[in-house]
Amino acid sequence: MKIALLGYGKMGKAIEQIAIERGHTIGAVVDDASQWANQENSVATCDVAIDFSMPSTAVDNIRRCFSLHVPIVVGTTGWYDQLETLVQQCQEEKQCLFVASNFSIGMNIVFDLNRRLAKLMSRYPEYNVDISETHHIHKLDAPSGTAITLAKEIMENNSRYQKWQLCTEETGEKNVVPIHSERRGEVPGIHTIVYDSPIDTITLSHSAKSRRGLAVGAMIAAEFVVGKEGYYTMQDLLG
Repeated sequence: MKIALLGYGKMGKAIEQIAIERGHTIGAVVDDASQWANQENSVATCDVAIDFSMPSTAVDNIRRCFSLHVPIVVGTTGWYDQLETLVQQCQEEKQCLFVASNFSIGMNIVFDLNRRLAKLMSRYPEYNVDISETHHIHKLDAPSGTAITLAKEIMENNSRYQKWQLCTEETGEKNVVPIHSERRGEVPGIHTIVYDSPIDTITLSHSAKSRRGLAVGAMIAAEFVVGKEGYYTMQDLLG
């Protein structure tokens, strides 16, 4: 299939490599908004677009792909305040949108474990939860979309928690899921969920070794959406 890359940073280049390894071709590359004028016709000929751009450009990229009737897979985070509106537009216009805060297969296994653990821990109020995430210094949004997903899943499965909050120190609030963010070096991504009590600590953690796992997952998602309509997530892909 022919792929449009929206965003050509380190993730875009990693996806390009995986795409070629899997027998696909790159039909267009759009690295910033100014390039759309020259690349729009090329994007229109592609079977699917993959967006790892910037929070400030992702929404416009999605809408442009809708107008061209090109399915789009989005790994950019930091724009989810507009997700509901775009999902509605996608469904009304019979377009195709696939969104994931993390395309790593291993991380999505952790998402599943996180949901199960949160439900189990709702019976044990002596444990308090805490999330921490560490990424490379080039990541613009904080906390990460993955950390927010983890927090929301905890809230959905444990009624003791009503909101999440980006924290630099302990909040002292029992109904808050605190998230601690660190930007350091070239770290691909580390996410840790901790349940702490006066007598012991339970830790669930995922550490990415490179961007390759994300790139492979994004490519599998792109192969999945070709010819489809509607809104999809990794739960749809992995069953």
